Amino acid sequence: MDPHVAANRANWDDRVPVHMASSFYNVEAWLANRQGPRAEELDALGNVDGLDLVHLQCHFGMDTLSFARAGARVTGLDFSPVAIAEARSLAERAGLADRALFVEADARRAADALAPETYDIAYVSLGSLCWLPSVEQWAAQVAALLRPGGRLYLHDVHPLTLALADDDLRVERSYFEESQPARFDDDTSYTDGHHRLVNTRTYEWNHALGEIVAAVLAQGLHLDRLVEHDWTVWPRFPWLIETADRHW
Repeated sequence: MDPHVAANRANWDDRVPVHMASSFYNVEAWLANRQGPRAEELDALGNVDGLDLVHLQCHFGMDTLSFARAGARVTGLDFSPVAIAEARSLAERAGLADRALFVEADARRAADALAPETYDIAYVSLGSLCWLPSVEQWAAQVAALLRPGGRLYLHDVHPLTLALADDDLRVERSYFEESQPARFDDDTSYTDGHHRLVNTRTYEWNHALGEIVAAVLAQGLHLDRLVEHDWTVWPRFPWLIETADRHW
């Protein structure tokens, strides 16, 4: 395994129990409230009842299973064996195991890992693309997973945000994709909690907005909607203020 990917996987293995116990994810409330997809997701995708959806880089599967609650047949894929084990357990606890499949695999080889299956929707959510070295390789996997008429829904962190320093608006990293990743050492995650991560080193690749769009179009997909939000779902900068709907 590539050493960058191995380091990232070890770090994400460590994050799973921290995230499961966090109020940020609030798993117990999600189980009790039977929460479905977010409003902006349903606005973009419409009715997903009866559709086949694949969630790439699904972590422990909470967002994946939210679509199962809306009637979709879901498949979640992630490179962390710890995350996949928790996703399968969460599916059982939520009573959705009959509508959900979770597969341990690298997103860069997702089409091979899931073959011969294809899907109506490929879903990719926040904090995904920065862990992949090539956005063109990712787009090729997405295209291979979609059946004719299938759709990609991508909602990720704006690449400009990833180029900025953590404590101010100073450009600290490249906005564009580079062969060598940025290296980070941090024993915390983006959630609350006092647990410290053992595997602290991670590697990230930024991908410019134009690079992402061009990679998708090069695979023959058509762009139906491009939206830039004035909010995010976690306190990316220390001065951001949380709103009532858990946006910052």
